[in-house]
Order: sequence, then C-alpha cells, then structure tokens
Amino acid sequence: MHTQIISQLREVVGPENISTARAELACVSYDGTAQEYLPEVVVWPSTVEEVCRIMAIAHREKLPVVARGAGSGMTGGALPVMGGLVLAMAKFNRIIDIDQDNQTATVEPGVVTGVLQAEVKRYGLFYPPDPASLKFCTIGGNVAEGSGGPSAVKYGVTRDYVKGLEVVLADGRVIHTGVRTDKGVVGYDLTRLFVGSEGTLGIITKIILRLIPQPKAKRTFLVLMHSMAEAAALVAKVLSSFTPCTLEFMDRTAIGIVADKLPVTLPAGTAAILLIELDGTAVAVAAEGADLQEFLVGQPGVNLVRQAVDLAEAEALWAARRAISPAAFTLRPHKMGEDVVVPRTRIPDLVACAEGLAQELEVVVFCFGHAGDGNIHVNIMLDRADSRQVANAEIAKQRLFTRVIELGGTLSGEHGVGITKSSYLSMEIDPATLDTMKLIKQALDPENILNPGKIFPQNG
Repeated sequence: MHTQIISQLREVVGPENISTARAELACVSYDGTAQEYLPEVVVWPSTVEEVCRIMAIAHREKLPVVARGAGSGMTGGALPVMGGLVLAMAKFNRIIDIDQDNQTATVEPGVVTGVLQAEVKRYGLFYPPDPASLKFCTIGGNVAEGSGGPSAVKYGVTRDYVKGLEVVLADGRVIHTGVRTDKGVVGYDLTRLFVGSEGTLGIITKIILRLIPQPKAKRTFLVLMHSMAEAAALVAKVLSSFTPCTLEFMDRTAIGIVADKLPVTLPAGTAAILLIELDGTAVAVAAEGADLQEFLVGQPGVNLVRQAVDLAEAEALWAARRAISPAAFTLRPHKMGEDVVVPRTRIPDLVACAEGLAQELEVVVFCFGHAGDGNIHVNIMLDRADSRQVANAEIAKQRLFTRVIELGGTLSGEHGVGITKSSYLSMEIDPATLDTMKLIKQALDPENILNPGKIFPQNG
C-alpha cells in the first residue's frame, strides 16, 4: 500500500490506532475457518466520524475494506481475502442506552453478546439471540452474519431484534435505518437489507435492539435416546405439543467428544441426546415441565429423561453443548462445519444422509445443533494433509448440499455465505434473484471495496 495512504489513515485515527506490523496484521488475518489472509493495514477507529473519513479515503483509492469484530465467524466473512484494510471495531464497545420502559438497547457493534445479555438482565430484560460463541462474539458480527442460537426455536434470530441501524456507506456517507417504535413502514426496510449482508453493503456503527421481559423460571431436561433416527423423529412430536425455548440434539460422535464435560454418567447404548429447555412464569413452567416429562417417558427410543437438579447442573449441560465445536478437533485437525436447515419433519432424512455419506466416503461426519428449528450443524472432519480425505470431504459437502435443497432446506441458517459457501449459491438462488442481489451491491458499493470476494461466486 502506498505510504501516502497510510499517512492519510494515520492522520484520521492517530499513530497508536494503525499498524502495518506483521504481528498486528496476523491477529486480524483469520477466523473460525482456520484460514488466513493478511491485510496490508489494520486500523482501530473509535468514532463514526473516523469511520466516515476512512471510508472516504478507501473509496477514493479503491481500497478493499473488511470490518471485523471478534473473528469468530465460520464461513470466512471477516477474512481480508483481497488484502487492503481491516477495520477493527473493538473500540466500538459501548452500551449507549438501555431504555427499560420501551424495552430497547442502543449499542455499538463491538459489544460482546454475553456482556449485553448480562447487562440487560439487571433491568429485568432479555436479549434472546445466543450463539455458542456468545462469551466473545460481538453484536456487530451477529448482525452482519444474521446469527441465531439455541433459543431461536422460541424467540427467533438476531434479525428479529434489530429495530434500527447507523451505517457508514462505501463513500463515507452515514445513513440511519429503521425506527425505535414497534411499528414503522415509512420507506424501504433497509434495516433488514443490512442484517445478514456480511459487511458487503456498509459498515455498521450503531444498533438499536428490541428487548423482551426476562423469563422468571426455567427447567432443563436431558433426554437420552437409543438411536439418532428416533431422536430426530421425537423432535417434531415435542414441538407439536410444547413450546420449548431450546431443543438441541447431539449424535453419538458429538456425545463422545464432550462426554467428560457432561454432569451425568451416560448409560451404555446412548446413541443421541436431546437437550430441552422450558421457560416462562414459575407456575407455567412447573406445569409444562411435568407434562413434558410424562410425555417423554412414554416415547419410542427414550432411554432416560433427567431434569437438571439445579442451575449449576443446567449450566454444565449447556457448557458441554457449547464445547462440541472446539472439541471436534480431537477427531481430525480440520473441519468443514455446515449449518444447514431443513423443515423439522425432514431432520431424520438429513441425519440419514449424513450417516450415509460418512459410511460411503469413509470420512468422519457428525451432527448436532438446533433441532427445534431444523438448523443442523453437519461437521465433516478431515486432515488437509491427506489428499484423499480432502477429495472425499468435498464430495460429501456437495452431496449434503444437494440433499438439503431436495428436502426443501437452505444452505445456511446462521453462519452466512462468506467464502466457504459462495460457489454453491446457485444451488439455492435462481439467476434472476442473484442478479438482483448484485444490483443492490453495485448500487451501494460501485467500486466493490466493501468486503470484496464474499457471498457472490468469484466467476460471477
């Protein structure tokens, strides 16, 4: 990068908030995919005015810009694949306002999701989206990727809680989308356009979030199953009679890698686990919990139903669930983690597909995830040093995606497209729709400087 551009950026943020040192660049070169791309410069702005000036320079110089939160994404969305500038948003970490009466929070994108949840709880309020990485992922990244989490089955995903945004456009102008009120239909819904756009349309600098009252009580159930097929079939039955706030499942392999973290000893023959949680008022949860336990005990394939005895045991169960993804690397050093979604009634078909691919292609494939809304994490484990494993894993991914579309599903429920799924986009999106998306991108970012190389296939 030309030294003159570096000097201009330094004038904007100050010498302490810009670096071209390789060690600093390496810190913003990776994400959850374990791929690495070095940028040419990283800057740490702290005000929207600084972001505006940075984008004006980038627009004039046609400099690629990648906004970055915690780098916990799973599809390469925060990778600077074309070099350029990484806009590290760590200093945008303020909770600006919590409006208890109107149940809203105004935050900057660098606020850690778990920190926000803990803060609003002090006001008797609840921010439901709960990705597994909530202890370190940021609200800005959640919004950019359209994140979900276990609670989505009852409460929805991040986009359902974003009321408005402040966004810096590619040329440095600032726009404001959405409203603070519960209703508002003036003009186009630009808020929904930016949520899930993966940083390709603008830089989010402020977020207005909807909050809801904190549930008063919660009960957590561990259900041990004799087979994965019976567990998958039970999901639809549970949802036909109950409204859990979470309904997660793990297959045999997922159980094996976190068994030592579970607060109970699993009996022999446990092939799958369902983790079910109810919340609401104390009276309602007690009644529904009793009904759910009675219902589960009589279902085919159920080996054991255990209600968590206290909060500590419930938290231990969730700690084990959230440990699955990082623990997967004990199986193989690399992972293709796919967050596909199918209609809930087709979960057994998806699981059967995954099991078939593992057997036929001799690759390690296991499933866990949000069974309550059909968002299943299918993990293909491999060693990239083994060319045969790599080839078979790619075949498995292609066949998995084909089957997901056949089942009426989608290729991503919460991780986004990034670079790992861009070449498969045409499997789900027809040419006219894809062209419309590209027109939107062209209108808002005519120089293609905002997170270039993401979402759209590069040959397009």
